[in-house]
Amino acid sequence: MEILEYENTSALDIELAEKVAGLLADDIAAKGKASLVVSGGRTPMGFFQLLSQQMLDWHSVKVTLADERWVNNEHKDSNEKLVRENLLINEARHADFVPLKTAADNALEGEVETELALAAIGQFTVVILGMGDDGHTASLFPGAEALPLGLAMDSGRTAIAVTPTEAPHQRISLTLPRLLNSRQLIIHISGAGKQSLLQAAQAGDDVAELPIRAILKQQAAPLSIYWAK
Repeated sequence: MEILEYENTSALDIELAEKVAGLLADDIAAKGKASLVVSGGRTPMGFFQLLSQQMLDWHSVKVTLADERWVNNEHKDSNEKLVRENLLINEARHADFVPLKTAADNALEGEVETELALAAIGQFTVVILGMGDDGHTASLFPGAEALPLGLAMDSGRTAIAVTPTEAPHQRISLTLPRLLNSRQLIIHISGAGKQSLLQAAQAGDDVAELPIRAILKQQAAPLSIYWAK
C-alpha cells in the first residue's frame, strides 16, 4: 500500500489527474481500451475537471461509478449528474459513460441490468474510491442489511441494491470483488478527520464496523492512498 500526502487539494488533484491519465493511456496502448470507476461527493470535483483536460484517446475509455443513488440522473444527488457536469467535459466528453441507474422502479429490480452492463467492461483499469465519515466506501455502509453480500468474495455478484441505515436514497453499489477486479485501486481523501479515520481503519480488522477496511486489508489489487491535508 502506497500513501501519498499533499499540502493541499490542488497539488493532489494535479498529480492524481496525471497518474490516472497515465494508467488509462497504458491500457489503451496495450489493449486498445481502458476503464475508469469514480465516486461522487465534493472531494473529487477538482480532480475530475483536471482529468477532463488530459489528452487521451477518450473514445477508447469507459467511465462508470462505484455506486449510485437510485434517483433520476437530473436529480441534485445523482452521481451521474456530478460526473457528466465535471468529468465528461472538455477532452473527456468523448468517453463512453456506463450508468449504474436503470429505468427500473427500484435498485433491487435494476440489479440484473446493471450487472450485465458491468460485465461488458471486464477488468477495470483504475478504481477511485472515497471514504465516508462512517467508514463506508462505494455504498457499502456499516449496518446495512446488504453489507455482508457486498463484502462476500464468493457471492458471484458484481452490483447490489443497498438501503443505508442513515444516508438518504436507496443505492446500487459495486461489490467488493468487482471493485478489486482492477489494475489499480486508489482511495482519495482530504482533511485531518479522514486521516484519523484511515488510521483507525488500518489499526483494526472488523470490516463490518468500517467497510473501508476491506479495501485496505485486501491483497488482490495494488492500492494507493492520495490524501490532502
